[in-house]
Amino acid sequence: MLIVRACLRDGRGGSPTAVLDDGPFTDAERRAVPVRAGTSHAVFLGAAGALRFCTSEGELPACGHGTVAALAVLAARAPGRRIELALRAGGRTFAGRASFDGEVCHAAFDPGPVTLRAPTGDEAGEVLGALGLAAADLAGAPCVASVGRERLLVPVASRAALAALAPDLERLRAVPALLGCYVYSPPGPDGRAAARMFAPSIGVPEDIANANSTACLAAYLGADVAVDMGDALGEPATVTATVRGGAVEVGGTARPVS
Repeated sequence: MLIVRACLRDGRGGSPTAVLDDGPFTDAERRAVPVRAGTSHAVFLGAAGALRFCTSEGELPACGHGTVAALAVLAARAPGRRIELALRAGGRTFAGRASFDGEVCHAAFDPGPVTLRAPTGDEAGEVLGALGLAAADLAGAPCVASVGRERLLVPVASRAALAALAPDLERLRAVPALLGCYVYSPPGPDGRAAARMFAPSIGVPEDIANANSTACLAAYLGADVAVDMGDALGEPATVTATVRGGAVEVGGTARPVS
């Protein structure tokens, strides 16, 4: 098993992610891996680009920073430490690429089509209540976005407002059907934003880096973004997403550390 720090910021921080070759593990054994490794997620590498993702709560159909971590390990094993390949996860096949520059790997992948819809009144009310926010605290309209599982994108006015959040995680966990909520401060002229992802329903009270939600934000804004995350957890991370012809590519840098 390797620990990979995925979605580094300026070469440091990132989300520690356990990566190991797949095997005949039971569900309980898979759930135990991130607990024993001290990480939020684990990625299991199968044959022909197959990936499986797990938290302490169970298996996930997708994990963005986990995919970045997996690409870093696969690139490290490849001739020239560079890969472009088809990956398989969550019932779909998608493109991924990665290459090393010294000890840091640059990785990106296709997260799949993003679907967007307006939240119902109950969804918005429950999530905003759990976050301790009122409509007047928002910098725009919330949006439900999905690349397989739905989450609520919530804009707040500033990085300071983002940093001040202290959500009621048990109330947030009880919101039906939503993976969690991705709260962000709108990007500046340079396309740089900040975000925090709360996903207690999958055993992750706050994610250090969430690439799939960042892909959703890029699709929602229709613009390239670089999103800083993890500061509230003392693990600075950055996720990048680009929009080309309506399709999104998302990724970041990573470094295997053990």
